[in-house]
This record gives sequence, structure tokens and C-alpha cells, in this order.
Amino acid sequence: MSGFNLSGWALKYRSITIYLMLIAVLAGVASYYRLGRSEDPSFIIKTMVVQAAWPGATVEETLKQVTERLERTLQETPHLDFLRSFTRAGVTTIFVNLDGKTNAAEVADTWYQVRKNIGDMRHTLPQGVIGPGFNDDFGDTFGIIYGVTADGFSHRELRDYVEGIRSQLLNVTDVSKVELLGTQDERIYIEFSMSDLATLGIDRSALLAALQAQNIVRPAGLIETDNESISLRVSGSFESEQDIANVNFAVDGRMLRLADIAKVRRGYADPPQPLFRVDGKPAIGIAIAMRDGGDILALGENIKKAMAVATANLPLGIEPILVADQAVTVDTAIAEFMSSLWQAVGIILVVSFLSLGVRPGLVIALAIPLTLAIVFSVMDLVSIDMQRISLGALIIALALLVDDAMTTTDAMLNRLGQGDSKVEAATFAYRTYAYAMLAGTFVTMAGFVPVGFAASSAGEYTFSLFAVVSIALLVSWFVAVLFAPLLGIAILKPPKASSGKPGIVFRTYRGLLSFAIRAKWLTLGLTAVLFAGSIMALPLIPSQFFPSSDRPELLVDISLPQNSSIYGSQTAAERFDALLKDDKDVDRWSTYVGRGAIRFYLPLNVQLPNDFFTQAVIVAKDVEARDRLQLKLQDALARDFPNAISRVYPLELGPPVGWPVQYRVSGPDLSKVREISLNLAKVIASNPHAVNINFDWQEPARQLRIRIDQDEARLLGLNSQSVARILNTVVSGVPVTQLRDDIYLVDVVARANDEQRVSINSLRSLQIPLPNGRTVPLSQFASFDNELEYPLIWRRDRVPTLTVNADLTPGILPAEVVANLDGSIAELSASLPPGYAIATGGTVEEAAKSQASVIAVVPVMLLIMFTVLMFQLKSFQRLFIVLSVAPLGLIGVVGALLLSGRPLGFVAILGILALLGMITKNAVILLGQIDAEREQGKDVLSAAVDASSARFRPIMLTAISTVLGMIPIAFTVFWGPMAFAIMGGLLVATVLTLIFLPTLYVTWFSWREPSKKNTVEAAAG
Repeated sequence: MSGFNLSGWALKYRSITIYLMLIAVLAGVASYYRLGRSEDPSFIIKTMVVQAAWPGATVEETLKQVTERLERTLQETPHLDFLRSFTRAGVTTIFVNLDGKTNAAEVADTWYQVRKNIGDMRHTLPQGVIGPGFNDDFGDTFGIIYGVTADGFSHRELRDYVEGIRSQLLNVTDVSKVELLGTQDERIYIEFSMSDLATLGIDRSALLAALQAQNIVRPAGLIETDNESISLRVSGSFESEQDIANVNFAVDGRMLRLADIAKVRRGYADPPQPLFRVDGKPAIGIAIAMRDGGDILALGENIKKAMAVATANLPLGIEPILVADQAVTVDTAIAEFMSSLWQAVGIILVVSFLSLGVRPGLVIALAIPLTLAIVFSVMDLVSIDMQRISLGALIIALALLVDDAMTTTDAMLNRLGQGDSKVEAATFAYRTYAYAMLAGTFVTMAGFVPVGFAASSAGEYTFSLFAVVSIALLVSWFVAVLFAPLLGIAILKPPKASSGKPGIVFRTYRGLLSFAIRAKWLTLGLTAVLFAGSIMALPLIPSQFFPSSDRPELLVDISLPQNSSIYGSQTAAERFDALLKDDKDVDRWSTYVGRGAIRFYLPLNVQLPNDFFTQAVIVAKDVEARDRLQLKLQDALARDFPNAISRVYPLELGPPVGWPVQYRVSGPDLSKVREISLNLAKVIASNPHAVNINFDWQEPARQLRIRIDQDEARLLGLNSQSVARILNTVVSGVPVTQLRDDIYLVDVVARANDEQRVSINSLRSLQIPLPNGRTVPLSQFASFDNELEYPLIWRRDRVPTLTVNADLTPGILPAEVVANLDGSIAELSASLPPGYAIATGGTVEEAAKSQASVIAVVPVMLLIMFTVLMFQLKSFQRLFIVLSVAPLGLIGVVGALLLSGRPLGFVAILGILALLGMITKNAVILLGQIDAEREQGKDVLSAAVDASSARFRPIMLTAISTVLGMIPIAFTVFWGPMAFAIMGGLLVATVLTLIFLPTLYVTWFSWREPSKKNTVEAAAG
């Protein structure tokens, strides 16, 4: 290579080079401590929740008049992937899911458009609709959660103390949100008897209107004098429930006190709002979210200090309990990864010292921290935190970044051995290998391009793998050509003259290569057979999306029949708490009644509030205890909760999915969809590995239809509206006014007493007041029928959709079960009438989407590789030779995954694509060396053998360093499949690069060169 020599410049201006090295180290150390720490890389949850209520409407009315109208508008949303909604009587909830390739800026703009479009059509909704409301903070993660329990204090007293703690926590650095869980709003209930009111001749509506009029806040005027302004205030506002009880009413010329005709009491929301329990005790939760880019470790320390101050002021009996602490989890995870990183550094250094010697090994040893320091600085500059993906990427990059330093050091040693001066030897590597190394660096980076630019949530989740590896590779090239030569000048010495007899390893390789070239057709044929065999064996490797987390938490979902009340869920939660109370495998647990757990972990599949749903988060003593506990709880739930759909599972890694096996049945008629889903469930049940088969909605629930005789009602002066209003007041109660109590607003609710309110039989004799002051029983003009109605209906893109879910037996992956069921599902699908369909969902669908997003970028990866290679090789023939070697790593990948029993997951696929770049880099440098040998006048055979021999040590050292350097992460849950894929693939591909490539080169080019006297034997000598 002619022209500017960067290594020569570094040696010419040594003081500047040393200064840059010092700056790099200092900046790297500072950046290391400044980098944010988190558990998982942030990715945008591209889902908005739109909710609206229409009190009093049936499921069908809500579906057609509210859900349908909203969904028609929402289908016009830009970047929309699909809509998913569930409709209950009077309530609609719609999930707006955007396409995976939507970026952060587009997401924010899209949510603005959703609000605007819904606002424009708001007037088309029926009268009485409340909302719609929007929730686009669906992805907020509350990594630190405390549960505050109280012994001897009321819920209101506990809430007062918790509100004080919340105010203090909001002032802590990096806290963005603090939400309270399980709080119950207070109510003041006015409970009366309809018959007593009728006997006394009291007009219920007039009584309630009088309460509202007395408590209302209205301006009474402002007197302006020459000197001051005086506001007029009218008394009468309620300050306590006693004030309400003492209100007097004029009835037939006499005054009656409200407490004499009704019971006035203070209580809590009835039915309860979603409840929160800690270790089996009622509690209020404090969930704390960190701002974007914050350091969870620093936040954890600051929260501990703030909680210590707050706890010191709490009375005896009120106790904060740490429920979830992401700071501890992240601290442990980072400590483990840093340990793995230093282990990998140690392994690579040992390989370097043993293979190259002490002084060359020392050059490598110094190049590694230099490279890492610069990488940390760049990560800090581009805001890449230390988290699961970036830390794993550092370990992968570590094994790659020593390649260039080894190449430079090995070249210097060889030139020193041939008598060159240190400066000549140091600049030789740049002249000879710098372009090839840079081309190899770009090719290796290109292998990670599908990781960085896959337009999906999984691609977004793993983006920092591409970013960190690319940064490390570029930095390692600069370190190899800028700093390594200076280190070599200071440390290296000319090697001692050898005896001239090469070592046994070198002799063995040269002999094997000579044999392979002599038996070239056998070599090429055997390689082709091995490659074909690996492709045929590929289906034997189980497929996987993302593995389960190695955190000790277990999630337990308990879904009662969908018409169950929250009281039923509360009873189920208390029974479940009893199962955990004395279990030695349990460290602590929290229970969410009437809702799912708040997002304490980014990939959590969050469940929205539903009265029939309960979710427990159990922290086991360790992962082994978690696995034991999972089996025990599955058996206990199946035995003790036969009417519930239950699931016990660890946390997921990667984008949330939910049930591993899912099939969606869609079609226009609900009854037909239900029938198809029952047949589908039978097909799924035929697979012995599919267990706990269930439906997201299926069974209709009972409802009481009150049929009004309209003619009779009109004769009595009544109508359906007035009857519904009276029944709503009697049964559920209606807010009359509000009591303003400190920071709270307490609704004053009027309703009937329990005897009339909760008994269906009492409705028949319920006295309905008439306009003339008399009363009549409801049964006089109404009949009662029991009917069945679906408690909720799910739809997908405006089509009723019923999802059949299933769990799996331990050790079985979803793709295996789905593949086994494909034939039977296809037969069932073929028998469906037009308009009905069965679609595969769950893990298999998400994996297919994510893999498709990666495959879509592969052409870009190949284009970058081909372009770089063409500029470097300048020959189609050489390009073909390099590309013929690149896929051969699949032989080792398949073998390693089969032998280790690891699945072929999303992360492993990314590793295989990255492997293409690693293999290609070695092939490019080796091919360049062969051409350099030929330029010296050697024939094809001699050039191939000599070049391969010269490159044997650095190529093998890099491969061995990479393979051994990945051992620390090879047995982790997340990185294991990728590590084994790269280890096996690179090891086999390196051997083939050193044997197959020279053989192919000689076979390809020897026919163009006339025979010379040189023989293979001579070359082998």
C-alpha cells in the first residue's frame, strides 16, 4: 500500500500519539462510570389504548354504536398494524397497534393524529358516551415498587401517609412518575328504603336535588370598597358525613332529618377498585418510574435514602415492604456481565501470551483496554446504556477486536525476524494489511446490519448489538494501526533465531493442506457434502423466539369466569395467598386483584383492569426454587381452582407475547366463531404437549332482562328512562354531590339498602314512585326474564375474533407444537365457510415477523459486503471464492447447536448473520496474502501454501480467542444459543478457510497457469 501511512505518522509524532492514548484512557474511565445502567434496552411499546364508556348499554349496543364507530376512524391511522378491541356492556377498550418499523418520531406524531381524528368524530357517538380517553404511556416501566401495609390503621389513614411519601419521592433525581396501587376512593353512602320513602310520601328526586343545591360551590358576589375587595361566601357546604346526616327536609309541613329516613355512613368504593396485596396482606403500592436515560443504580440508592427518611417518620404499624427492585437486578446482572467480560479478557490474554509470547502478548493486553476505553467513550457520546444487549455485545466484540491487533503484532514479529528495523516492521503491517483489515472490518460490520436495521420490536430491542459491535470494530482498527505500532516499538524485540524446524502444529497443518490440495476433488466434494448435510439437519434444531428470563420471578395469572365480580377475584387471591404463605421457596410476593401487574419489567405483557382477573408476582429464593415452585403451583391451581384459567410462568425476554401457543378464529357470526373455536381446541388438545387450553372469551353469562309493558307504564306516568334511572339509583347508586376533604373529593352516593339492592327477588316487589306521589311494585308493569349474553367480545380489525390459547409441557418449544399441528389446522381451515379464518398467533407469529424484518435487510447486508469486497478484491473470480467460503460456517453452527441442545432463536439467527462477516474477513485477508505471494513471482500452488502458512497463526489465534472468549456467556439463557452458534461456526469455518479456500484457489487458477516444476511435495517442504 502506497501513500499516507497512518502507522508511520503515529511513530513520527510519538508525543501526540501518547497524548491521544492517555486522553482515550481517561475519557473511557470517566464514561464507564457515567454510562446509564438498566436491565433491558429501551424500545417503544407501539400501542395506544383508547377507551370509552356508555353506561347502561348492552354489549351489542356498545359494540355497534361505540366500538364500531371508533374502529372505523382508527383504521385510518397511519402506520397501523392492526386494531384489537374488547367490548363489555357499556365499556369499549381498543388497542391501536402500530407497525414494527414505525420509529419514535412517527409514533409520537401518530398518537397526535389519533387524538385529532377521534376528536373530529366525537360528535357522531351516541348521547351519554363518556370519553374517549387515551393512554399512550403504555410502555412506562415502574422498576421500583414498595408495598405499604398497615396494622391498626384505616385505609384512609394509610393513604394519607402514602401520599406524603409519594410527594417526597417525586423530588428524587431521575424519578419521572410515582403511581399508587390499590388505593380505594372513599364514598359517603346514603342508603334508604324505597318502601319507607313511599310511606312517608317523600319524593326521592327532590331529596337528592336539595342535597346538591346545598353543597354546590357558587360565587355569591364581590363587594368593592374604596380600600378593599370583600368576597361573599354562602354557608351550607358539607365538611363531614355528619353534616349530611343532619340535613333537614320539609315533608308535609314537618321537618325530617336525613339520618331519620336513611342511613348515612362513610365507606369505600363498592364494588372495590383494583386491589393490591403484599405477602398476603392488603396494601397500597408505590410504583416508581425512572426518566429516560437515567441510571437505575443511582436511582435505587437515592430511593433507598428517601424511603429511609420517610420511614423514620411513620408511626409503628405502617411498614413499607420492597416488592420489586430493578436496581438490585440490574446491579447483579451488570456485575455478572462485567465478570464475564473480564473472564473473556483473561482468556484472550492467556491465549495471546501462550501463543505469541510475553512481549507480543503484552501488546495485545494493552490494546484491549485502550479499545474498550474508546468504545465506552463513544457509547457515552451516542447514549448507549449498559444493559443486557450492549454488555453482551461488548463480550462478542471483545473476541473480534483483538483480530486486528494480533494481525499487526504478528506482522511486526515476522518482519523483525527477517531483519527489519522496528520502524520498518511497524509500518509494514499498515502497508500490507491495513486496507484488507479495514475491508474485513466493514464486511464484519455488514454482517450485523440486519440486527441494527430490522424494522420490528425485536430488532429495536437488539439494536445496540449492532451499534456496540460496529463501534468496537472500527475502534479496534484505529487502535491496531495507530497505537499498536507504538506499543510494538516500545515492547517487541526481534525473535530469537529458530532452528529452522517448524513446530508440530505448523508441520501438521502444512501437511494436511498439502494433502487437501493434492486430493482437491475429495476436499471440495467432502466440504460440499458437509454443507448439504448441515442444511438438511437444520430442521432438527428446535426453533425459538426469545427464551424465558433467568430472573427469579414467577407470574401467576388467575382468570375466573368473565362474569365474575371483583369480590370473587378477591376471594381467589386470598386462597392463593394461603398457598404461598409457608412455602420455603418463596422470598416475597405481591398480588394484583382486578388488574394485571404494573409494568415493573419492560418486556412484561401488561394486562388491563378486569374484575375477573388476578395476577401475582412471586419472587423465589433463586432460579432453582422458581422452577420447583412453578411445578407445585401448577398442580395446586389445577386442583384447588378448577373453575379458573390459570397460568404459572417466568418472565419473558424480548418483546412481550403472552400465551406461547395462540390461534385466532375470526368471522362475522359470534355463534359460528365459537363453534369453530371449540373444534379448534379439540385439534390442539390432540397434541400431548399442548396443555391448559383456554379461550380469551367463550362462555355467555347470565343477565336479567326487565321487560317493561310500555302501555301500562304510560298509564302510570312512567317510561323506560325513568324506570332505569330509579333502578340505577336503587341497585348501583348515583353520585349526588361531593364532599371536599383535604386533597380528596369524596362522592356522596345515594342508593337502596342492602336488602333491596343485592336481592333479585326483592326487585319484583320494589316500590316505584309515581308522579302523583303513590308507589307501585315493579312487577305490576314489568316482567323478568333470564337471558344469556357474552360478558365481553374481542375483535381484530373490526372482525369478531376468538383466540384459543395453550401452554406447553416443560422443555417443549412453541414452534414444535405448531409445526406438529399444521396439517390438522390446515384441514380444519379448508372446511370453514367463506368469511371465517384461523390464523396462527403467539410466539410463532412474533418470531416470524421479527425474522422477516431481519431477512428484509439481508439484501442490504449482502450489497454492502459485495461492494466492499469488489473494491478490495477487484475481481469477480476472487469474489466468488470468498463468497463460497462464507456460508460454510453453517456446518459448525448446526453441529454446535445440535450437540449443545440449544435452540435456533432470534438472537442465534443474528449471530449466524454476523458470522458471515467474521468468516469473510479472514477469507479476504488470506486471499490478499496469496495474491501478494504471487506478485513475488511464486506459482499458484506455492503462493497458496506459503500464504496460508503465513496467515495460519493469526487466523487460528483470532478464532481460538473468539471461541474461548465466548465461554463466559455460552451458558447464559439469553446469549447461549448465539455464543454456541458463533463458536461452532467460526471454528469450523476457520479450518475450512485455511484448507478449503487455498484448495479452491489452486483448483480455480491453476488451469490458467502453465505447469511448472514445483510440486505439492516441494511446496509442503
